[in-house]
Amino acid sequence: MPEETRYTELECHKKFAVDCFNYVWSLLEKSDRTTEEDDEMVHAAHASRFHWGKVGTAVNLARGEWQISRVYSDLSSPEPAMYHGQRCLAICQENSIGDFDLAYAYEATARAAAVAGHQDDCERYLALSHEAATEIKEEDDRKLVLADLATIAG
Repeated sequence: MPEETRYTELECHKKFAVDCFNYVWSLLEKSDRTTEEDDEMVHAAHASRFHWGKVGTAVNLARGEWQISRVYSDLSSPEPAMYHGQRCLAICQENSIGDFDLAYAYEATARAAAVAGHQDDCERYLALSHEAATEIKEEDDRKLVLADLATIAG
C-alpha cells in the first residue's frame, strides 16, 4: 500500500490554487462545455483565487483576477468580467507589476469592455495592452498577448 502524502495547510492552499487554475484552463479550452461545466469553471476560478489569497504573491493574485475576468468574458457576463479585470489591473499597478501581467490586465479590461459593448473603452484598453506588450521581455510571451488581443473585437 502506498504511503499517504501529508501536506501542511499552506501546501494545501497552494495545491488547490494550482489545481483549480489548471482545471479552469481545461474548461476554457473546451469548445462544447455544458451549463454545469460553465458553473464549475466559475466556481473553480474563484476557488483558485481564494487559495492564492492565502499563499500567493501579488503576481498570483493578479493572475487569479485575470482568470476570473476571462471566465466571465467567455460567459458573456460583462459586469463581473470588468470588475475582476479592473482588480487585476489595480493589483499590477499597486505592486509595480509590469511586463506580461500588465499587458494581460489591460487585455482583460479590453475583453470585458468588448463583451459589454463599450467600444471606446475597449479600444482604449486595447491600445494600453498593445503599448504594455512592447515592454514584454520574452518574445513568446509577447506573441501570446498579441494573439489574444487579436481575438478581441475592438
